[in-house]
Amino acid sequence: MSFEGSCHCGAVSFTAEADAPTSAVSCNCSYCRRKGSLLAFLPAEAVTISADPAKLKTYQFNKHRIEHQFCEICGTQAFAKATRPDGAAMVAINLRCVPAIDLDALEIHKYDGAST
Repeated sequence: MSFEGSCHCGAVSFTAEADAPTSAVSCNCSYCRRKGSLLAFLPAEAVTISADPAKLKTYQFNKHRIEHQFCEICGTQAFAKATRPDGAAMVAINLRCVPAIDLDALEIHKYDGAST
């Protein structure tokens, strides 16, 4: 199975070779709180990103552990890249950018990123 998502204008898109998530993480850090992202974490090798590199911008803050990537045209953040504590590369998919996902059906797990 796989699922697809994109930024608002479509200049940045991705395909995830995984079952569509049934749960998501809602983080309350200063960035996620403002963005309203609902995140699902996948191994980097499961996600193929399609974007003109010139259209994809990166924002980092605090400890610079996460590459929050967004479309230069519409500003939507469809995903972020980071490394798990074990060193494995991962991608945090913003499920709000996946049209096939029923957001109301997701089991939401709250993460206290504001305290870390």
